Amino acid sequence: MKGNKKTQYLSGIKAAVPVILGFVPVGIAYALMARQAGFTVAQTCGMSLAVFAGASQMMAVGMYEQGAGLIAIIIATFILNLRHFIMSTCVINRMKDADTKTRLLAAFGVTDESFALFSTEEEKKCSAMYFLGLITVTYLSWNAGTLMGAVASDFLPPILTASLGIALYAIFIAILTPNLTGNLRLGILVILTAVCNSILTNFVSSSWSLIISTLLCAFIGIFFVDLGGNDAGEH
Repeated sequence: MKGNKKTQYLSGIKAAVPVILGFVPVGIAYALMARQAGFTVAQTCGMSLAVFAGASQMMAVGMYEQGAGLIAIIIATFILNLRHFIMSTCVINRMKDADTKTRLLAAFGVTDESFALFSTEEEKKCSAMYFLGLITVTYLSWNAGTLMGAVASDFLPPILTASLGIALYAIFIAILTPNLTGNLRLGILVILTAVCNSILTNFVSSSWSLIISTLLCAFIGIFFVDLGGNDAGEH
């Protein structure tokens, strides 16, 4: 990319500005869920600072509120974030000018949104400073939303904060729905996972039934689902 590092960094910031409209509201929703689950303001904000993964944080506080153990929460969030190994590798491979420390910092900041923006950008713009500009906006937006929600929770009616629990389901539906379009086998696999989880809850805790059903059906999906194809018309 032409220009000095400052120009590259500012270009990344400019490109990421639109995501503020999505990060701040979801950050607020996460914070309200965390406070409802019994987290303090410091714990709620600290999690966003250290973890920086919206869906995982929502799932973790939801599992915590249901009484799940620490090991179960760690395993569940690890499974949910497995996609970050692939996304981080793709991002790092496009940074031809970055040293190891910069690449490690960039990997921490990879989210679905920053990955999408960076991976679809012109090759000449894909510098380390450009990506650092992107994640500066996403990271600050997420943590600003978290702080706003954590503080506001002390002034909102309990019924309102409790109703924000639906945000967890909404964010997973938003992640899943685009992939289901035209992919009948993936839709069947999702239903199978839900059925498996429902059955397992009769024998083990809800947190472990979630982990077991996810791993089991993901294994089945290796042989059953073609994520790259449209099988709506297949026989």
